[in-house]
Amino acid sequence: MKIKLSWALGVLAVVVAVLVAAAFFRGSDRPAVAASAVPAPQQAGPAAIAFPPGSPQLSMLRSEPASAMAVPLADALAARVAYDEDVTTRLFPPVAGRIVSLPAKAGDRVSSGQVLAVIDAADFGTARADLDKAKADEERKRLAYERARDLGPGEGIAVKDLESARADLDAARAETARAQQRIRNLNPRGLPVQGQQVALTSPMAGVIAERNATPALEVAPGASTPLFVVTDLRHLWVLIDMPERLLGTVKAGARVAVESDAYPGEQFLARITQVGQVVDPNSRRIVAKARIENSDGKLLPEMFVRALVLQDSRQAVRVPNTAIVNRGVFSYVFVETQPGHFERRKVELGLRGADSSFVTSGLAANEKVVTTGGILLDAEMATAQKR
Repeated sequence: MKIKLSWALGVLAVVVAVLVAAAFFRGSDRPAVAASAVPAPQQAGPAAIAFPPGSPQLSMLRSEPASAMAVPLADALAARVAYDEDVTTRLFPPVAGRIVSLPAKAGDRVSSGQVLAVIDAADFGTARADLDKAKADEERKRLAYERARDLGPGEGIAVKDLESARADLDAARAETARAQQRIRNLNPRGLPVQGQQVALTSPMAGVIAERNATPALEVAPGASTPLFVVTDLRHLWVLIDMPERLLGTVKAGARVAVESDAYPGEQFLARITQVGQVVDPNSRRIVAKARIENSDGKLLPEMFVRALVLQDSRQAVRVPNTAIVNRGVFSYVFVETQPGHFERRKVELGLRGADSSFVTSGLAANEKVVTTGGILLDAEMATAQKR
């Protein structure tokens, strides 16, 4: 009885194993069947290929419209954004003292004459006291001279005493003038003064781009760092590091396309106003200054950007270098003529840069160029031609 039971259990185990193996192999066959169900890409012309909807290759391709622009003289040049010094002021402490009030902070928009800081200046208090003392002494000596003059020389007063009174009055007037000049030297801008507290005001309307002043800070004339930098950020400079080989072709008035990593695919237009007259002995570069309008406030001083000096006489279509497929000495791009349909075009490059190139023939503006997956398309097209 035990032998029959063991034999039955063994047969049952074999049957279960066979069923499990059959289920496994049926499951492993399903991906192969699904994969074989996806149709292969087909040749749609002598230099075109079409992918049916749902093809896995389409997920590895990306197309973007190509844009036309003026051809630059050279590849993108390193540049940085800077303050427009024509609309920028740096405010240094006019007198020695201590800051007692700071009504303005960085980022504030200020108007001309607005108070930025109040400085308690002991030197100014001393100068004001010296001026008041000089005026009082001048008034006293003026009265003394007038009394001596009214008495008359040779009658009620000696001539030498009248001359002495006159000399004392002249000396007092000179001392008053000296005290007034010292006040003007301490306050050349005519800042508002109350007692010995001087109000530091903005000479122009703009934005406080930098504030290096802090409460209770001790300040003095001759500091190397300004307390405030006030500027109009709607106007900026772009300082371009230009190789000396371009010195003969880049002139004032040339247009410049400025690009920033902060805004991919966006360009800002600037215009060169001055080309430097000195070559840096270390980098062999010349600084060209361009003025750029920044009404939308996207660009900020000290940003690193790229500058393309444009040629107004030549237009071309700009494509990223990832879109170019090289076959021997010829260059090609793939254009998506309709969803899933791609055409290979032979193109001529007017300028090939580090990141992008300019196509002078073979491609029109606003056509959708394959920027990612061009090599895959080229391989698929070769495979389709062999079928």
